[in-house]
Amino acid sequence: MFPRVSRRAAPRAALSIVATVALASGPLAAPVAAAATDTAPARVYDPWLWQATIGQRPAGPASVVFYTSNTRYFESTGVLVGRDGAYRLIPLQVGEDHGLLSPDGRHYVRPHRGVLVDLTTGEEHRTHRPGIRALAWSPDGRALLGTRDNDDAVITYGPDNQQLNDPAKPDDLLVVDPYDGVERVLPAGTFASHAAGAWSPDGSLVVVAGPTDPAAERQRLTVTDAARGGVRWQRDLDERHLLAGRGAWSPDGARITLLAFDGCAGTACTIEEVAARSWRLEFLDAATGRPLGTTVPVDGGTTELVGWRNGEAMLHRLSREATFQERHASLVALTAGGREQLLVTGPPGVSGIDVPADLLADAVFTGPAPRPSPWAAPLWLYPVVALPALLLAVLLVHALRRRRQRRASPG
Repeated sequence: MFPRVSRRAAPRAALSIVATVALASGPLAAPVAAAATDTAPARVYDPWLWQATIGQRPAGPASVVFYTSNTRYFESTGVLVGRDGAYRLIPLQVGEDHGLLSPDGRHYVRPHRGVLVDLTTGEEHRTHRPGIRALAWSPDGRALLGTRDNDDAVITYGPDNQQLNDPAKPDDLLVVDPYDGVERVLPAGTFASHAAGAWSPDGSLVVVAGPTDPAAERQRLTVTDAARGGVRWQRDLDERHLLAGRGAWSPDGARITLLAFDGCAGTACTIEEVAARSWRLEFLDAATGRPLGTTVPVDGGTTELVGWRNGEAMLHRLSREATFQERHASLVALTAGGREQLLVTGPPGVSGIDVPADLLADAVFTGPAPRPSPWAAPLWLYPVVALPALLLAVLLVHALRRRRQRRASPG
């Protein structure tokens, strides 16, 4: 038996359902409070399973991008948090590495695919050749330092069983215009591969690190001119020293930062031995490569130095739980005295957090931390959800009309 509803009220109820769904798909579905442009959320959350992608509903420049498998794709997926707190998904292909945000947070580079994503429109453009892995954006956001893998995928042999090709060819270090695809090889010596790179603050120099032999675990560090190439100086590192990452060059241009550790080194180390390493920051004179002797202890979960703020190193960190699903990423600021401040943290399962360089330098990481809106779904989902409600409303009106007709019948 249907509840007693007037004939006039039923159509109004149906219209109310349609209006609610329609409004939810529009501007009212945005988070209630919008974060200011000079603030960044101190915490991020897992998105809803039905969260829209950036292609379905663009959310503008990013304040944070993080990566998690806790989405409807059940594998590593990028999640954008817009400047107004809106959450959108950045689907990744199977095996696709994490991308890089431009300094202003308006573009996202997909590594190896040659694709530049405009986060303000959601459009993807093939702007440069596939196969290039971006290491770092230039400070002005106009160029990418990248590396191209030249290794042969298959070893071929001649009739006398002689090897005809080199499966471990040296990789190319490149400077790429991410908008029009123009690229040039940057002479920086011979590397089997490039593990990390960073620009000087004025964009005139780059530092790159990587092994010179495919079988070697030690890396070589080289500083070269970003416009013409040519080695300024180079230094061979031992197996317990690494270039700290894309933010390794200090803001004053005087130092280059290394990540150094004590403990087990090499690929034979167990997970427990790797977790037991004690880490620190060390510094080289950017003009000569000479060690400066200053060290700053850091937590063992630190994976990369991503930038600087007021002389503080901004570090990306992974917690050290036993399983990947339990670990979570965070962004911390480290002072010269070793004091840490937690800036951005995420839930378990988050494997990376990226903040645009402009916000890293100027943002206040105490802004609102809005949760993802359940209404920010793909637009096609709203008719699907609304259809059962509309059918129910039609059945209700029809039932009420028949009931009224039966009452008015003489029989």
